[in-house]
Amino acid sequence: MRKIFIIISILSIVSCSSSLEVHKKQNSFLKSTYKNVKIYESEGFGLGPCEPSIFINPTNKNNMVAGSVLDNVHYSFDSGLTWETKKLVSDLGVFGDPCIVADHQGNFYYLHLSDPDKIGWRSHKILDQIVIQKSEDGGKSWSGGTGIGYNRPKQQDKEWAVVNPLNNEIYVTWTEFDKYGSKKPEDKSRILFSKSVDGGNSFSTPIKLSQLEGNCMDDDLTTEGAVPSVGVNGEIYVAWSFNHKIYFDKSIDNGQNWLAEDVIITSQKSGWSTEIPGIGRSNGMPVTAVDHSNSKHRGTIYVNWTDDSNGKNNTDVFISKSKNQGKTWSKPQKVNNDKSKTHQFLTWMSIDPTTGYIYIVYYDRNQLKNNQTDVTLAVSYNGGKKFVSKKISEKPFSAVSKDIFFGDYNNINALNGVIRPIWTHYENGKLSIFTAIINEN
Repeated sequence: MRKIFIIISILSIVSCSSSLEVHKKQNSFLKSTYKNVKIYESEGFGLGPCEPSIFINPTNKNNMVAGSVLDNVHYSFDSGLTWETKKLVSDLGVFGDPCIVADHQGNFYYLHLSDPDKIGWRSHKILDQIVIQKSEDGGKSWSGGTGIGYNRPKQQDKEWAVVNPLNNEIYVTWTEFDKYGSKKPEDKSRILFSKSVDGGNSFSTPIKLSQLEGNCMDDDLTTEGAVPSVGVNGEIYVAWSFNHKIYFDKSIDNGQNWLAEDVIITSQKSGWSTEIPGIGRSNGMPVTAVDHSNSKHRGTIYVNWTDDSNGKNNTDVFISKSKNQGKTWSKPQKVNNDKSKTHQFLTWMSIDPTTGYIYIVYYDRNQLKNNQTDVTLAVSYNGGKKFVSKKISEKPFSAVSKDIFFGDYNNINALNGVIRPIWTHYENGKLSIFTAIINEN
């Protein structure tokens, strides 16, 4: 009995110490204040910067690259304290939906939509392919671009990418429209997948992932929002929204074969197209990420989205997880810890591959009025069981008109205790993009 008592006592001390450590981290997180850095600001006319994407160089945490609509590339070599901005150019055209990722040799990739005629929606060639450009010098210079999924007159839209940490392969998923905006029932949309095994120089013939096809109206009945992620053994996971549900697919052979039937993770009451007062459009499309740390949660898949399942005019942030490679999923858990009936929207998630901590950034109107909007970061130190939240914007902005285009997403990247969220801000008639300097030991 005495031996058992001693063992139990030791386990209790370890458990209390572990709980105390998490408690300390949570309290530290709650009490911290974060320096905001303005990366870039518009001139106050035309289409301003929005839909920002950011990524930290895996070989040099001081080097970060960001992208923003329509053709902006931003880079930093001092951990995000100062930034340089240039215009990205390509013969294939640069037309928004920026996605920044990096491989494990420190090369950056900037994915975006195409506009070969460089005249926007007046062109019949608009969105004829997804484009990827590569930088080998930390974002200062870029290749001319490689096309992915060229299939004119069909149109390619809303891409995202991930790099496999085991072999540096690049995986890309996106939505193909038979004809963007068409109301014809015969025109459909679908989720496609392609990969590169040679550093983005060439890509495989696209594979259709979605069993169900949607319409082409860019709304809840369109298959959209595919964000790929890689498992600890090289599995490829991806989730997307369609018809008020979130679907999941996976490949365990580097993208050659996929599930015979897509898995439904959960329902999405309001669909992915969300009505937010003062915002021209918003979306609650899912973001997929995997824990690559050596914690007990290693290999867990997480999917993060927004929905108004708790009531009208009460958009919330949710997360679900799977510990068995996506076969079954947990009941959706609310991430934002407020008890108000307000809007929390435009969420994005990143999991630190070193610690396994989950970071989720979103716009937040808790305790605010008249469409005033803050930016909040929620973090979980225990595999998504509990989230603590902290306002990370130094001041709120007011969403004053649906005519101001905020884009479809914000973004965040976390690496070895360096966390860099990125979001769109509006003030004095100008759009700008910001990051916050967040470092956790």
